[in-house]
Amino acid sequence: MPPFAHLRKPLAESRLALVSTGGVHLPGQERFDIDDPRGDCSYREVPGSATELTWTHAYYARRRGPGGEEDLDAVFPLWTLRGLEGEGVFGELNRRHFSFMGAIHDPAPLVEETAPEVAGHLQRDGVEAVLLTPS
Repeated sequence: MPPFAHLRKPLAESRLALVSTGGVHLPGQERFDIDDPRGDCSYREVPGSATELTWTHAYYARRRGPGGEEDLDAVFPLWTLRGLEGEGVFGELNRRHFSFMGAIHDPAPLVEETAPEVAGHLQRDGVEAVLLTPS
């Protein structure tokens, strides 16, 4: 399967998922290992219904948003995507999204194991478009 493909139907009718390298996860999930010199190639599944997120990241100073929340939407734009879904920009958000950690110095486990595993989840979920957000 080529890494990039044309949509088979209009975006307004397509299921969309979010995949990030921002190290985003639910507060109760295990943090990414930022001390691994090779990089942490694992991923975290984030439910589409998530209301609270946090992140593991060594290179970003946390800032507070206007409502007191951390502005994770800049890295993992789940709230923005919910609004765009409501406007009909795309058909629907997938029931789950995925987050990896950036700064992976040895990408072999990512390429050979975890990325294909996530791609399989997305394919089985019927995802037709993915928004990739780097960090």
